[in-house]
Amino acid sequence: MRHGKKINHLSRKTAHRGAMLANMACSLIEHKRINTTLAKAKALRKYVEPLITKSKDDTTHNRRVVFSYLKNKEASSTLFRDVAPKINDRPGGYTRIVKLNNRLGDNAEMAMIELVDFNELLVKGDVKKKKTRRRGGKKSTNANLENVATEDVKDSSLDSDVIEDAVVVEENTDKEVVTESENKNKETVAETDSGSSDEKEEKASGESESNKEDKKD
Repeated sequence: MRHGKKINHLSRKTAHRGAMLANMACSLIEHKRINTTLAKAKALRKYVEPLITKSKDDTTHNRRVVFSYLKNKEASSTLFRDVAPKINDRPGGYTRIVKLNNRLGDNAEMAMIELVDFNELLVKGDVKKKKTRRRGGKKSTNANLENVATEDVKDSSLDSDVIEDAVVVEENTDKEVVTESENKNKETVAETDSGSSDEKEEKASGESESNKEDKKD
């Protein structure tokens, strides 16, 4: 019976259990993924995740606290240098436990524990979305449809104005062409009239001269 048992002692004394978890935490930070029994993986998750949270704030005090648990300079520096920048935006849940097949010797439940942000296969497919805590409802689709309809009406009105302007311009150009052709016709008619009048005057002067000669004779 459990009787309020909160800690799995893993059949070890306190010192042995602490050294084992520290060694496993250093291996997890170094290799980003380790295989162990399911009970040890669950105990390691409670041990290492608070240390990862400490690494988000890179201060001398936090480095000393993390080193007091890990007891390894290389692992603590790797945690602050490589792991912390990647998990900086994650508000917890830095590790993932995946159950494996039972061990052949004693049939113990095996599991793989890994750092979530260092699994390249899963991180590539993830698309980071900005999470908000607002509970306001989304805008109704009717309002969006109305906005789209009004925009379409505005666009159609603009198009009609452009078309009308184009038609007016074409009409004006046609009128200008007609007026130019009429002016040219008038000029040609005036020229022909002036030419005919000059010929008439020449004929009249020629006839008058012939009459004068006849009278002299």
